[in-house]
Amino acid sequence: MDLLLLGVSHHTAPVDLRERVDFSKRGVAEALRELAACPAPPEAVVLTTCNRAEIYVACENVDTTRGDLGRFMSRFHGIPESELTPHLYTRTGADVARHLFRVAAGLDSLIVGEPQIFGQVKEAFATASSERRTGSLLNKLFMSSFAVGKKVRADTGLGEGAVSVSYAAISLARKIFGNLKDRRVLVVGAGDMAELTAVHLQSQQVAQIVVSNRTLTRAEALARKVEGSAVSWSAVDDELLHADIVVTATGAQTPLISATSISRVMRARRNRPLFIVDIGLPRDVDPAAGELEQVFLYNIDDLRAMISENLVRRQEQTVHAEAMIGAEVDEFVVWQRSRGSIPTLVALRRRFEAVRESELERLAPKLNGLSPDARARLDEVTRLLVQKLLLTPTERLKTTADEETAAQYVEALTQLFSLSEPHPADNPDRTDDVDGAGSSDTTQASMSKTPVTS
Repeated sequence: MDLLLLGVSHHTAPVDLRERVDFSKRGVAEALRELAACPAPPEAVVLTTCNRAEIYVACENVDTTRGDLGRFMSRFHGIPESELTPHLYTRTGADVARHLFRVAAGLDSLIVGEPQIFGQVKEAFATASSERRTGSLLNKLFMSSFAVGKKVRADTGLGEGAVSVSYAAISLARKIFGNLKDRRVLVVGAGDMAELTAVHLQSQQVAQIVVSNRTLTRAEALARKVEGSAVSWSAVDDELLHADIVVTATGAQTPLISATSISRVMRARRNRPLFIVDIGLPRDVDPAAGELEQVFLYNIDDLRAMISENLVRRQEQTVHAEAMIGAEVDEFVVWQRSRGSIPTLVALRRRFEAVRESELERLAPKLNGLSPDARARLDEVTRLLVQKLLLTPTERLKTTADEETAAQYVEALTQLFSLSEPHPADNPDRTDDVDGAGSSDTTQASMSKTPVTS
């Protein structure tokens, strides 16, 4: 089994296309169920965020599966393949692990270090697990990504400062207005992104924060948290009349604020400038509103200049984080390659165990004088001896990073012990665990407690 990733992100597609490939519109669970009905691999995880839509799979044939996934994404979202394909990217093998580790650590985000993505990766895996779409390979991949994400955030400065889209929006407002203390702000939405934005605004000591949301109780809860006020959804147009800064961050699938509404508001404002940052995806504000006189409308893609500045400031931390991720990718690759040697290790263990049992059976007449307890101890000691003999070759083969060397080890063991041929002592029904050798410390401790007495 190999790893394959197919996706679309802010690196490859404009915001209007990213809006159309958002799996959350119909639901990630539904996407997984529909994918299961296609000629697709049994292991799959669908990750959808504000700026990416990705499918991770474990498959036997990468080339065939890549085509299947591309057709599935086109069909599921109702986008012609000719329109979607130029914006798709793929990763295979170790590059899938490297990509996911970077995503979980916030290195592949629109703004490096953005913290929300880590929770979104965990949610994607949890959904796939609940739909029974993950197996040993994707389980290991995503669990490793969680460990990497936590380690990078703990050991670097990537989690500090302007690490979110919401904070970048506030930074943009400061560039436009300078000091925000005298500004009145309208926050449309009450989800995580809206809350982060409101908290950042509060830290700027703006004159007033007004929150509006379809569910008034949620708007009121957020308003209390930031010492602002809440208004009903029907009052948004009135608040647009008084606001200096508008930040929209909802989960709506279609624009909530039309160009017509903004035009009407601007006439009442006597064309007093209105600054709008739309950080929703799909967008909350009709893009046509940006063409109106004295309306300054920015969306996520407009924040790229600020992202570049962010990257420069974080260069040192990024280099450190990339090195950490590289080490974790190497470790994952070693684990993945070790899976290919497991049949050989199982066969080797069976062969040794079969010889042990055969010899004990051959010597049975000479052991008749031993008590049942002594014979049980003899059986245990010889089993531990086999485990200890196999410990080094087992660990060496499982931790060999070079694929060619590992293949040579497998071939050597197969030839030296005739593992591809039947042996009189073999017991085909045995299912010894290849990891059963345990550690040398455990083995020695066990042997020291089991002396053979006659």
